Amino acid sequence: MSFPDAIRSVLSKYATFRGRARRSEYWWFSLFLLLVGIVASVLDSALGVDFEGSGGPVSLLVNLALLLPSLAVAARRLHDIDRTGWWLLLAFIPIVGWIVLLVFALQNGTPGPNRFGPSPKS
Repeated sequence: MSFPDAIRSVLSKYATFRGRARRSEYWWFSLFLLLVGIVASVLDSALGVDFEGSGGPVSLLVNLALLLPSLAVAARRLHDIDRTGWWLLLAFIPIVGWIVLLVFALQNGTPGPNRFGPSPKS
């Protein structure tokens, strides 16, 4: 899946937590989030509304707008490895939870259909 296809796919499934997401879709969208976050921070700084390095209104709006699709694609990515989206709660455990979620995001998806639907590769 290419970068534009991944962005289009995630944003078209804005708050869809059902189904599965390929690794490429998840990681391309993660890169998109990083790039958009950088642009939003630069805009906040250029407008002089950066609140002591913690972001400004542009960053806040971007983060709020992309929160649901980020959670949805992460849940669908977990579904691809046959885990429920509730595993995302590990993000509240500093360091250890993040490492576990990173390992999950890097794993190959379950070949063929699983309890969350057919394989997104086919």
